[in-house]
Amino acid sequence: MTSSGFSGYSIRRFTPERSTLGKLLARDSVVRRMDWILIAAAIGLSAVGSLLVWSATRGRTSINHGDPQYFLIRHLMNLAIGIALAIGTIVVGHRRVRGIIPILYAVSILLLLAVLSPLGSTVNGAHSWIVIGGGFSLQPSEFAKITIVLGMAMVLSARVDAGDQLHPDGRTVLQSLGLAIAPMCVILLMPDLGSTMVIVVTVLGVLLASGASNRWVFGLLTVGAAGALAVWQLHLLSKYQIDRFAAFANPALDPSGVGYNTAQARIAIGSGGLLGKGLFHGTQTTGQFVPEQQTDFVFTVAGEELGFVGAGLVILLVGIILWRSCRVARLATDLYGTIIAAGIVAWFAFQSFENIGMTLGIMPVAGIPLPFVSYGGSSMFAVWIGVGLLQSIRIQRPVSA
Repeated sequence: MTSSGFSGYSIRRFTPERSTLGKLLARDSVVRRMDWILIAAAIGLSAVGSLLVWSATRGRTSINHGDPQYFLIRHLMNLAIGIALAIGTIVVGHRRVRGIIPILYAVSILLLLAVLSPLGSTVNGAHSWIVIGGGFSLQPSEFAKITIVLGMAMVLSARVDAGDQLHPDGRTVLQSLGLAIAPMCVILLMPDLGSTMVIVVTVLGVLLASGASNRWVFGLLTVGAAGALAVWQLHLLSKYQIDRFAAFANPALDPSGVGYNTAQARIAIGSGGLLGKGLFHGTQTTGQFVPEQQTDFVFTVAGEELGFVGAGLVILLVGIILWRSCRVARLATDLYGTIIAAGIVAWFAFQSFENIGMTLGIMPVAGIPLPFVSYGGSSMFAVWIGVGLLQSIRIQRPVSA
């Protein structure tokens, strides 16, 4: 029964059916490999964020155009687009993205430079936005966080994954740092100190995950400290940034002026008690005492209206996302995937800590959103692309992992 005619007939007759079955099994395998705990935590955190944004904006007629659901609808639209971008990232795959990283990096740099052109717009003292029209705007620094992680991962992992090196050498580390420094310089010119802080910590996380010598990490910390001191001594910070650091160092400084935001934030969170005042019933929130409550200070809504339990739930969901992301990094099958996942962990972790910390008075006000929670399309799109990359890396592992 091994005649060529019979064999040829068998292949032509049954290959299509096997191919279809193979595709179905492949799809099933992909679904089973996905980290559904991570997805559930991200969706749950985004859902909580939608309620908090709605509560913070429903009564603010000065910005919601008289429609209490204005920000809620737009926030849900941003969330839907973000999830769609995550799905698209999973379909493309982080390994295929590797081939177009130079293009993505170049586009990111061009968008950052466009902010410094007449196309840019200033919001809360930071010239960080491109106004598209129709009430929509773009913050390129959010997408720069992704392209920096991808670019550094591509450079640091190339020779290691090829088997030529055990760890990235000094020349490779310098090349990767060059990819991070270029966009950081543009972001500092905006000036957007908050995004710069996030990127610095993300770069450190990437280097630690790459296996590069610890001398580079200690060296960067030293250079960073010296650079921060130089920026302060040379008065390169904007006045509003200096005022924020002054208010952090002395919380009692000008409570009706520079310290107003943080003072009102602590009052809102402290008044929530254990269970909070109830959604839509926070006096600080409905009285509109806390500025930028749907974006930078959205955590104050959770503290006041949902209390310690609700605020703890937000932190718990962030913790679950970080835990599952660390697991993805640990189980990645190549250094490229490990670095990407670790960079995303560092990004999510520090940005969440900084945002929540500044509302509690333990970190200076830096004007960065709370991932998955704050209102803002650019941030929502960026973090969900990050989730898509994590899922793509996770899918490369066996089902049992």
